[in-house]
Amino acid sequence: MTTKNGAKGLFVSFEGIDGSGKSTQARLLAEALQKAGRDVVLTREPGGSPGAEEIRALVLQGDPDRWSAETELLLFTAARRDHLERTIRPALAAGKVVICDRFADSTRMYQGLSRGDLRAKVDALHDLMIGMEPDLTLLFDMDPSAGLARAKSRATVEERFEDFGVGLQEKMRAGFLALADEFSDRFEVIDAARDIDAIFSDALARVSARLT
Repeated sequence: MTTKNGAKGLFVSFEGIDGSGKSTQARLLAEALQKAGRDVVLTREPGGSPGAEEIRALVLQGDPDRWSAETELLLFTAARRDHLERTIRPALAAGKVVICDRFADSTRMYQGLSRGDLRAKVDALHDLMIGMEPDLTLLFDMDPSAGLARAKSRATVEERFEDFGVGLQEKMRAGFLALADEFSDRFEVIDAARDIDAIFSDALARVSARLT
């Protein structure tokens, strides 16, 4: 299959507030597609390549005020560029399905909206250094308080953004839903407040429709 990005594979991103279950669903989808005979690359942002994983530690760990929103934007873009060059583009060119846990829409939210009024800068830098969007974006939507409680219960070292509190998550949810309207050609919203199996069946059906 040739996608709108001009590649032979399919590029699917998973988005949502912290604790929305998208990482679990990305893994389940990758496993299901692999069992069905698809060649799948499951990756994440920030990260997905050795250099980008190093940047991940910088931006997801430490005090909430460690970086300004502007500095975060540059770090995330640097990580995304390396990820794109070393992982995403080669996989798509080889005809693989790329499932990415977060992509540029998260930057549009975290740095472009929720951490400052930087959306124009986010888009300008994206156009200059990245220049592509997913073929399909699944937005896992749920109540911000429930999502934050789930995210905090994991008790990992990567909780810098969760530590901003529920206010940030509420802005994020509203912002993601607005993005779904703005980019309605590639966004599909999934109710993430249901049980895991129901969410998975929904996600699988939507992705499978793009693979036929």
